[in-house]
Amino acid sequence: MSWTTPADLRAQVQRLWERGELLRAAVSDSSWVPLRLNLKAPSAADLSERFEAVRDWVRALADTAPLRIEWRDWNHRVQGAQRLPAAIWLDTLHEALAFIGKLRQAQGFRALWKQTASAQPALLAYLSRRPIQALELIERWPRLLAVVAWLQAHPRPGVYLRQLDVPGVDSKFIEAHRGVLTELLDAALPPEAIDSQASGVAQFTRRFGFLDKPVRIRFRLLDPALPSLPGCQAPAALAPAAVPSPAALAAVPLAALPDITLDAASFAALALPVERVFITENETNFLAFPALPRALVVFGAGYGWEALARAAWLQRCQLHYWGDIDTHGFAILDQLRGQFPHAASMLMDMDTLLAHRAHWGAEPEPVRHDLPRLTPAEAAVYNALRFDQLEPRLRLEQERVGFGCLRALLARMRAQT
Repeated sequence: MSWTTPADLRAQVQRLWERGELLRAAVSDSSWVPLRLNLKAPSAADLSERFEAVRDWVRALADTAPLRIEWRDWNHRVQGAQRLPAAIWLDTLHEALAFIGKLRQAQGFRALWKQTASAQPALLAYLSRRPIQALELIERWPRLLAVVAWLQAHPRPGVYLRQLDVPGVDSKFIEAHRGVLTELLDAALPPEAIDSQASGVAQFTRRFGFLDKPVRIRFRLLDPALPSLPGCQAPAALAPAAVPSPAALAAVPLAALPDITLDAASFAALALPVERVFITENETNFLAFPALPRALVVFGAGYGWEALARAAWLQRCQLHYWGDIDTHGFAILDQLRGQFPHAASMLMDMDTLLAHRAHWGAEPEPVRHDLPRLTPAEAAVYNALRFDQLEPRLRLEQERVGFGCLRALLARMRAQT
């Protein structure tokens, strides 16, 4: 049976609720227009062939409050005079809300609207735009308004979230509600209090002038002759004639090469006589990276190179990126070149991939979009991966590449200097 049932009618009104139309009507100054619901009624043939079913259907609708039924009189050739529903109406908003059991929620939204109109009228547009989402926040709404008021009184405060002094609000509360707070603060704060260049929940603190946890960069000096303190100048021992020989470097224990972590600003201020910088995504490769004259290795950041880009001195260094041979590895390389166009890949070529067939694995969620910053050779490998030309979802993780390949590559680099 395809005739409209009471459940179908409730579903129609429920959709209006989910779109926020009933809540907007609950706080609107305009009068409610009676709502006509869609109705699919029995046909003349149904009256002849399924008369009892039709009668049950009519009774079910007639017994469903608070519907108002507009009737149509039929003079059926078999069943005689009949009266069937022709239209279904909900005459008032109260009836529409009662029909789907939302009277209490609408009352709560009216209270929320009144509270906001008194405390933060600029936020009424948010309530009108996202009434359902706001209703879900009804218990937390007073605290959200308090955060907005605090930032209006302390624009771009220059403190950590932990230092915000609002009763009932801690940093975890703000972090859990960064999305909605961004919309509220964008509406309530003056433009000069908002950094429009910072977008997304990850940049909430920057957008509204809070201090953020410093991004840290971890690196190892690969040359024992390099000074290890920020701002140190190269000692006389670092003159070209004093560059350690390959044999001397090979004898240097890894523990003698400092493993240093600095905040991004301090890393950017380094003044080291470095000529080569390697970036690797694997921590073991980072820790085991062999010694090399005038070089250091950075433990990679995956996607996101803004912190590293602050170090302008990297632009004069030969920069080498070593990532997984998979689609994400090349996507990260492509992103790195957005900050450092001269960055070169290493051990991410077709020869390396084919030489390690025994160590191939599967990439869970490959990327498929074009990467415009790859070289032709890199693009050929990337295309082979994203188009499954060798195997579906193929990947070779960098830690599975033989360490002898790295030593041979570094030996060639030393020979070229």
